[in-house]
Amino acid sequence: MVGYSMNGPARDRVIKLMEDKDRIETEIREQTAVLASNNVGMSDPLVDADGFPRADIDVYKVRHARHRIICLQNDHKSIMRRIEQGLAEVHSDYVGPNGEGPSVVAPSSSAPYANGHSNGHSNGYANGHGNGHRNGDNNLDDACFAVVGEVQDGSPAYVAGLREHDEILQFGSINSDNYADILQVSHLVTHSVGQNIHVQIRRGQQILDIDLVPRQWSRPGLLGCHIRRRNT
Repeated sequence: MVGYSMNGPARDRVIKLMEDKDRIETEIREQTAVLASNNVGMSDPLVDADGFPRADIDVYKVRHARHRIICLQNDHKSIMRRIEQGLAEVHSDYVGPNGEGPSVVAPSSSAPYANGHSNGHSNGYANGHGNGHRNGDNNLDDACFAVVGEVQDGSPAYVAGLREHDEILQFGSINSDNYADILQVSHLVTHSVGQNIHVQIRRGQQILDIDLVPRQWSRPGLLGCHIRRRNT
């Protein structure tokens, strides 16, 4: 994949939208930290067995944080759609030095959801990228674009079956063909809370398909594992 830098109002609008997206994601993390500090998620009860507000948490802060997270997630979905539309406009205006069209997915390393996020998080997987990698063992090394780091016991990643050193071949709509930056994975996870993400991994000589659901749990983060770019 090749990066490019071009000037123009469409590109400027996309950059502004990406800055707004970053601010939204920062606030989501801040509000999620409020929930984590109270050891609750988005759906834990706020009253005790007798129907009284729980004394072990700050009920007001938790309610406010939950409301803000829901609003921010809606804002995030909206701005992601606008970014995708803006990227499509930028790409349609780009003509390479030899007259070719765009071969790039995004104008910067922080580009979200390269290639086809608007088709749904799992559609890229269902449309055959994962199966293509599975059927071509000679391409498996090239197909791996990320590696799973430490996985915390009891986390959503652990429950789904991810383990340290698993090599990721497919993560929702992300694969080696459209992967640009590890932030794509973070964006997809943030955008998929409570939703199924299909993940295909290689573990030793095995190719495994895993269903992963990002969610609030007893510790910070939505997965409870570290995913890093594959060393090349």
